[in-house]
Amino acid sequence: MRALIQRVTKAAVEVEGQVVGSCERGLLILLGVGPEDDEACAERLWHKVRSLRIFEDEAGKINLNPVTANAANLLIISQFTLFADCRSRRPGFT
Repeated sequence: MRALIQRVTKAAVEVEGQVVGSCERGLLILLGVGPEDDEACAERLWHKVRSLRIFEDEAGKINLNPVTANAANLLIISQFTLFADCRSRRPGFT
């Protein structure tokens, strides 16, 4: 499992002009799930994500996890391209 994580103040996904997902202050996660990934892998990743100290505290230091920072909103987007095989000029997605 691979995840690209970004802090956001606001994020949304639109399909043909319609918002199909959104979140306020929190995390945007592009998630790639591989063929060997299972529920245990998902649990480990979730524990890492919720424990990341990537939000500012009152002193402006990056010291708070999403829950402590009241930023537990998530927008998770499936992103199979995180598993692209880029050893040649044409990426493979098998």
